[in-house]
Amino acid sequence: MVEDPDTDQACLACGLTAGTDFLPGGPILRTGTWVVEHCVGPLGLGTLVVKPIRHVIHVADLTAEESGELGPLLRRVSSAVTETMEPEQVYVCLWSHAGAVPGHIHFVVQPALKDDLARYDAYGPALQMAMLEAGQLPDEAAVADVCARLRTVLAAG
Repeated sequence: MVEDPDTDQACLACGLTAGTDFLPGGPILRTGTWVVEHCVGPLGLGTLVVKPIRHVIHVADLTAEESGELGPLLRRVSSAVTETMEPEQVYVCLWSHAGAVPGHIHFVVQPALKDDLARYDAYGPALQMAMLEAGQLPDEAAVADVCARLRTVLAAG
């Protein structure tokens, strides 16, 4: 992990981007100011994280360039997730806490798949909470396959 300069604690988001922490599937897309990676937590196959390359803990601290790229990038990534995963819906939400401390902001782009909706009998934030509580990580080989497919879709669009 890379140290968070604001708290002197380790920042997993920075470590994944820097390559010092293992990232199943590897990076998917990198723009001038953002990186897209598969989620390392238990939010299911095809769930992506869109985060600023530099360490940022508040949306209000994004630069004009970062904020200018954000909307089009979230639309592009959501479209790629839709095409690749064929979900009922794609959830996009901001997360920014590591424990009880504000951390590196990241947008979670999560396909709400029929199987997950049925398995957890939940949707929206309740689905995310149920998946987090279950703690089931997606298979690394499946993550690598989905990441490769997403790279292809994102490169084409």
